Amino acid sequence: MRLDKFLGTTLGITRREAGKLLRDKMIEVDGEIVRSASFSVGDDNNVEFNGRPLRLQGPRYFMLNKPQGFVCSHVDDFNPTVFVLFDEVSPEKMHVAGRLDSDTTGLTLLTDDGQWSHRITSPRHVCEKVYFVETADPIIAENIAQFEAGVQLNGEEGLTRPAKLEIVGEREGVLTITEGKYHQVKRMFAAVGNRVVGLHRERVGTLELDEDLEPGQYRPLTAEEIASFLAK
Repeated sequence: MRLDKFLGTTLGITRREAGKLLRDKMIEVDGEIVRSASFSVGDDNNVEFNGRPLRLQGPRYFMLNKPQGFVCSHVDDFNPTVFVLFDEVSPEKMHVAGRLDSDTTGLTLLTDDGQWSHRITSPRHVCEKVYFVETADPIIAENIAQFEAGVQLNGEEGLTRPAKLEIVGEREGVLTITEGKYHQVKRMFAAVGNRVVGLHRERVGTLELDEDLEPGQYRPLTAEEIASFLAK
């Protein structure tokens, strides 16, 4: 493949823009600067843009341990986005499969495969999401049955789907839901007269947050992890 076409595909740029990168000596092939647009590259060549490896690839799938204070959109007027945490080519082409609030931490999945993320976010696929919740007031045993029966969220028609609540401390619980309504966990606790002061997502589907990932760190998903969302 011509080098300019390779750059256009991997970077999402025009051939004219690729030519400028080459002229500016920003492209290396196997450790050597290459300026020729017609230079031929194959699978065995290592191509780098400004020191960053480029590869022809299919869809990408990542697990991120989202820190507090980051938003899951590409643009925000007040907070940094999770995409600035990624040292990947064209992170703007990815999206979050199931957004978290800026003050919510934990397991966040990012991809550029829309059909795959739909299996996570679509209500009809019934994908479990598990959260560790800290509340302002004590969580009472009555809340278990209330969440199991479904609660009425302010501004919503109908009840939430049955949810499983495990009380693990006076003001701590583990909540499993199968929906992804706006601010759902916070609104569920508000519906029973409590307030969430800390929220951390631990699991999506069968995929748990990698305990080796520090806040702000990420890693690619394995083929088995990717396929786990396609098994249903």
